[in-house]
Amino acid sequence: MAKKKKKVPGLNGSSMADISFTLLIFFLITTSMDTDMGLARRLPRPPEPDQEDVMTDIKSRNILYVRINAAGELWVKDEISSGQAQLGDLRERVKEFVKNENDLSKLPEKHVKEIDLLGRCYVTDKHIISVQTDRGTPYNAYFQVQNELVAAYNELRNELAKQKFGREFQYLKDDEKAAVRAYYPQQISEAEPKKYGGQQ
Repeated sequence: MAKKKKKVPGLNGSSMADISFTLLIFFLITTSMDTDMGLARRLPRPPEPDQEDVMTDIKSRNILYVRINAAGELWVKDEISSGQAQLGDLRERVKEFVKNENDLSKLPEKHVKEIDLLGRCYVTDKHIISVQTDRGTPYNAYFQVQNELVAAYNELRNELAKQKFGREFQYLKDDEKAAVRAYYPQQISEAEPKKYGGQQ
């Protein structure tokens, strides 16, 4: 007499959907997603209808014009010189402009300012770096210029932090950071993009 084959009981798959859903939620919650960080830039408020152009009231010696044309070429202009510039030189150019170490008459004017923790300081906090692009400026060129401008301020603040407090800016206390920022305020003005070609 032939023996009957035993049937292997099937697996109950009714709970698989619940397990899969639970695992999916777990991984979504615990996994960190890469987020794109934009440039830290505060845009100015729209001007009032009767407001005059602020730039007209700023002395030309206090403005450093940084312009990028549609070809991604960089032009830098101040009271001392004007012409095409290299991206690698922009950081040092900005530091020299903002610092005005030798109090040159064609660089930003210096005045005495009382700053908490630093006392009476001789600063150039009236300076402006005016960035203007062409409507066809490549984003990469714009981003690189902005990176160099911010890096220039960071280096100036680090130098001052080490000189006054003996450590880098990022390791300062909040009130010390505020003092360094008051000495070197980051003043980058975003001008409206224009359509121009060739030399600025």
